[in-house]
Amino acid sequence: MAYSELIKNFEKIRDYMREFYVYGFKNRSEFTKKSPRAYDDVRRRVDSYLGDYMSFSRTVDGKSVFLSIDTRDIQKNPLYNALKAKSFTDMDITLHFIVFDILNSSDICLTQNQLIEKIIDDYLSEFESHTLFDESTLRKKLREYEAQGLIVSQKRGKALYYKRPDPVFLPPLREPLAFFSETLSCGALGSFILEKSDTPPHIFSFKHHYITRALDSDILLSALLAINERQEILVQTCSKKKAEPTSLWVVPLYVFQGTQNGRSYLMAYDLNNKKIVPLRIDYILKITPVGKCLDFDLYRQEFNSMRPYMWGVTTKRDKTSTEYVEFVVQIDKGEDFIYSRLMREKRCGTVEILDDSHIKFSAHLYDSWEIVPWIRTFIHRITEIHFENKHVERQFYEDLKAMQRLYSESSSALLGESEGCDDF
Repeated sequence: MAYSELIKNFEKIRDYMREFYVYGFKNRSEFTKKSPRAYDDVRRRVDSYLGDYMSFSRTVDGKSVFLSIDTRDIQKNPLYNALKAKSFTDMDITLHFIVFDILNSSDICLTQNQLIEKIIDDYLSEFESHTLFDESTLRKKLREYEAQGLIVSQKRGKALYYKRPDPVFLPPLREPLAFFSETLSCGALGSFILEKSDTPPHIFSFKHHYITRALDSDILLSALLAINERQEILVQTCSKKKAEPTSLWVVPLYVFQGTQNGRSYLMAYDLNNKKIVPLRIDYILKITPVGKCLDFDLYRQEFNSMRPYMWGVTTKRDKTSTEYVEFVVQIDKGEDFIYSRLMREKRCGTVEILDDSHIKFSAHLYDSWEIVPWIRTFIHRITEIHFENKHVERQFYEDLKAMQRLYSESSSALLGESEGCDDF
């Protein structure tokens, strides 16, 4: 029988799943955060959620367990399975099925007392355990189900009646939900809805499928709620450089998501250090609301004044000036798609047509190093490039030379082997 123990604390599973998939290739002895027994328990849980994707390798240091997922070959994010596991007692699950068996249609509408009577008379009259289902227990369950949208209440006179919500017609929404669940923030919501509907297999496949965002769904939802409610929050973050978590008192302003690596950041105003900082959401362990922020609009206005000079998430911080970057690309006849791409991806930069075959991109940025990976995608077309930050410019050219050496050595080795000689 498959190991299927459910969990109360998802953060523990989230932490281990990051180790198994995001960081990966660690053996049992390298998990120093918990005891070997705790490691075995969590590994079995992860295996029950993602057994088809669990792999291992053996080295001199021992057996390393990891998750092996080719995002090009999957249409549904398998990491959502971990979010759909929730703990409950035997009485919880018994009461759950009895309540929804009684309220099996949106046409059935009963008060709490009527529900108790039916539970005892129709389901538990032959058992002594019916004494466990008192008014307080049922009231708590009904409130929980109502908060989750599984049950709705209606006031009739002085009595409060409960019923199932009217059914939702999903077919027109299946394709948007399927796309949303795999690509957008909090896509777990779409995955849950699709699982409850009679939905055909997904029709989408993805070149870049950032599935690890599923593990951060709870944290992301807490951040978005705090932004919507204009709250100050305490954020507990982890770091590879520090053994102990760090706490920050911040005002959350925006959530940024990278299109190149799928990484998500919470852009927030640090109330202690009086500056705007980016916080990697996958490093956030916990978010605790503190209270309303009276200066929320002021902090947002400060951040928005920086956005024209931000390529990624680097803000003004201690800098007093920006760094200028420009490069010119050459295009041939019929390559208007290069101009279209520049216009689509320019963000805070400016695109200028110089002549029929040359286009210039320019930008003033707080951190010009952030734009380098994007510039490299045009490398075979660039005819001129200038960085105001000379350190970034030197590093750019050094990286190109290192890449040239790497490919030259690889080509020489391959050609040498094919020619059957020691040198080429």
